Order: sequence, then C-alpha cells, then structure tokens
Amino acid sequence: MKERIIRAVAGTLVLISITLAYFVNINWLGLSAFVGLNLLQSSVTRFCPLEFILDKLGIDKTT
Repeated sequence: MKERIIRAVAGTLVLISITLAYFVNINWLGLSAFVGLNLLQSSVTRFCPLEFILDKLGIDKTT
C-alpha cells in the first residue's frame, strides 16, 4: 500500500509541476526535478522521506 501511495504522490506532484510551469511560471519545473532526484536517491539509498512520513502516520505496508 505504501508503495502505491508513494507512486501516486510522486506522479501527482510531477503533473502539478508541469501544469504550473505551463500556466504560471517555468520555474515550477524545479518541483519536477526535485521529485525525480528524490526518486533516484531513494532507489540508491533505499530511504524515502515520504515512506518515513507514512510510517509515522501508521500506514501499514500490507494494507
């Protein structure tokens, strides 16, 4: 369940960033870059800040 939430949040943030970059200001692409770098970092280090937050909220891995 956590993995699905993490993917959904990452995808949503990327889509929001692209939309804001198109309609508001190109600098919003920095959010997409941040999300991408965080995904890359978490694949190497196996540490994901959102997973840590979900743990603190009591979201279980199997539910």
